[in-house]
Amino acid sequence: MMKDIKKRVLYAELFNETNQELKEAFSQVKDEFEDHLNAINANTNEIQSNHEFLVGIDQKIGKVEERLDRITMFLERHGMEPEQQHVFEVEKLTKREQEVFLVLYTQEEAKGSVTYLDIAHHTGLTEDLVANYIANMIGKGVPIRKKYLHNQAHFALNPHFKALQAKENILQIEQRTLTV
Repeated sequence: MMKDIKKRVLYAELFNETNQELKEAFSQVKDEFEDHLNAINANTNEIQSNHEFLVGIDQKIGKVEERLDRITMFLERHGMEPEQQHVFEVEKLTKREQEVFLVLYTQEEAKGSVTYLDIAHHTGLTEDLVANYIANMIGKGVPIRKKYLHNQAHFALNPHFKALQAKENILQIEQRTLTV
């Protein structure tokens, strides 16, 4: 019987120690959960304030858009049209078409407009071949302007296209030196 009492006392002590360790562990877990909950609440508050800020910016952008629309309508009523954004979709040019394009591009800056003969002179091609290449380039979407002076065709590039070509190299032409 003494043995049973010793066993019970021993088990009670072990139970109390284990119970105390479990209480401490659960208390620690509870404290960590409370810390996480506080962090989540702080983040939620920050997210909410950011959302309110973005909503305010969105409202201000809407007001600016309305004002721009009113300005555009005012300008249109008074005969002024806003500048159109130009989108050029051009197919890839062959090497010879690129060569003709480069002559047109560079000679136009020097002369203002270029004839078939001018391009033929700089490329070594016949005027008929140059005419075919020009027609092919127009068919591929290169905006070439054609006008007649003294019964002779003169060509120039669309100025917006020319500026965009200089900035973004739409035609993907390699830079090289032309012999003039």
